[in-house]
Amino acid sequence: MIGQARDLGRLLPWEGRDGRPCYLSSDGTGYLSRVADNIESVQLGMATELLGHADDMITDLKVTDTQLRYLSARLAESLREVHRVAVSRGARLPAPLLEAPPEE
Repeated sequence: MIGQARDLGRLLPWEGRDGRPCYLSSDGTGYLSRVADNIESVQLGMATELLGHADDMITDLKVTDTQLRYLSARLAESLREVHRVAVSRGARLPAPLLEAPPEE
């Protein structure tokens, strides 16, 4: 997946129609790149907050099955978003330089 994203451009943090990935071809300094950066930041912040709620709910013995299912659904949604951010950012990393091992 990472190689595909690098070939197509920047994987954006939202989906297109029918859940298909959206890509941006740019130098990373334009308006849409800044919008994508801001959305990624919000998604990562929301994931952090959700983890805090999950920690609280897991230790609360009064939490219902319905509440835990709702939490699980939100965690899965957040994990998909964070995974998309990771794939997008990983695809934009420079390819590692392959160096010969030092001679002894």
